[in-house]
Amino acid sequence: MTPSGGPWAQRANAIFIHHSMHTPLLGREHEHDLAARWRDKGDEEALHELVTAYTRLAVSIAFRFRSYGLPISELIQEGNTGLMQAATRFDPDRGVRFSTYATWWIRSSVQDYILRNWSIVRIGTTKAQKSLFFNFRRLQAKIDGIDPGVDRESRQARIAEELRVNLSDVDRMEQRLLAPDQSLNAPLIENGDDEWQEFIVDERPNPEYVVIGMRDGKARSRWLEEALAELSSREQTIIQERRLCEQGATLEELGRKLGLTKERVRQLENRAILKLRKEMIRHVERPSDLYSA
Repeated sequence: MTPSGGPWAQRANAIFIHHSMHTPLLGREHEHDLAARWRDKGDEEALHELVTAYTRLAVSIAFRFRSYGLPISELIQEGNTGLMQAATRFDPDRGVRFSTYATWWIRSSVQDYILRNWSIVRIGTTKAQKSLFFNFRRLQAKIDGIDPGVDRESRQARIAEELRVNLSDVDRMEQRLLAPDQSLNAPLIENGDDEWQEFIVDERPNPEYVVIGMRDGKARSRWLEEALAELSSREQTIIQERRLCEQGATLEELGRKLGLTKERVRQLENRAILKLRKEMIRHVERPSDLYSA
């Protein structure tokens, strides 16, 4: 099998690109007819002609993103995937040209591929981050062209304002774009024995603290059960449904259930909380210990 980056593959890519860029575009009526035949009758020949006429879009958009360092052949392939998605979803009766509709799908497909493969660390997980990733360099060049002497902080502030993102996000994105992925097994210095991974701080909780926290949590749960047992049945119901449920009941709901006014339910709740607190602090030296980690 010929390698994807070998001479044969490169020649095949060149032939495909040349053929795509020289395939005649479709007239509006013929385009509508092809799309309608595919939508209504599943005519694969119509789909093939429609897609073939606009592969130039996939090629053109892929070349716009070649600066991200990924093989142009893979970007074109992703662009063709977006083109196929557009063709299967296109409604010719909406009065929009297929090229306009397909452009969004192609660009989205290419950008998603770049975000998945540009770095081993997931990047651009939100709409704002995606916009920042694909517009940072363009805006940076634009600002530097208008004001060559601008400092880094001012440039970042302008980019943040332009894209309506946090300044901290711009700073992190710039660092990501300037620093390529590096193996954690790489030595700190050439021919050295120490690796980068040996200096990464482990921010996870100390195992001893985890065990202590689990033990204290169980103790507090036991104390709470004992304190609840000291409440009346009506007070227990109020505390259970108001404080110990994921979506607590309202005073009005409990009032209807217990045949009380909202104000009376509130009074009973406050009284029950005071009883619980009094019972709970009997187990600790200081009241604040109930809330410590």
